[in-house]
Amino acid sequence: MTPSDEIKVWDPLVRVFHWTLVSAFTLAFFTEDELQDIHVLAGYTVFGLLLVRAVWGFIGPRHARFADFAYPPREVLRYTLAVLRGRAERHLGHNPAGGAMIFALLGMLLLTTTLGLSLYGARGEGPLGTLLGDVSTDTADWLRAAHVFCAWSTVVLVGGHLLGVVWESLLHRENLPRSMVTGRKRAPAAEPAPARGE
Repeated sequence: MTPSDEIKVWDPLVRVFHWTLVSAFTLAFFTEDELQDIHVLAGYTVFGLLLVRAVWGFIGPRHARFADFAYPPREVLRYTLAVLRGRAERHLGHNPAGGAMIFALLGMLLLTTTLGLSLYGARGEGPLGTLLGDVSTDTADWLRAAHVFCAWSTVVLVGGHLLGVVWESLLHRENLPRSMVTGRKRAPAAEPAPARGE
């Protein structure tokens, strides 16, 4: 595929967000107990990235906006069934199943980091330390269990995301991970339909 056959889809902020989030979550996940300072710093990084992405989801370019990949549940189900049959239509931005996965991942990461901040605060540290420093041991234990559960739930979602990326790449003969590096995807045969809300 030559550059003239491709068009720009993912803006630099989305691409940097994606790969920095992958790195920060991976670092946080593998430094949970042994390297607590690194774990906390990586968690703060994930939380900050989520805040930036939340804003960019409303003011960013077309394919970065939440409205571009917020599909009704019925459409997500229809698309998922079409994927399983090998007949799903190609989307330039996120497809309905991919959009649902992005919202699930962002939500679970927000929950994981919020619980992590609360747990850190329950130990009397971080920005919530003065508010949560006097919580009971039972509450602190619950926060830890919930934080760990959400982190593992995120890993499960990431696995689903990766399976979806591989499946779609094979189905449409397109290297989707490459597009999240270069920002470019194969141009559609016809003019793409206008984004919803435009």
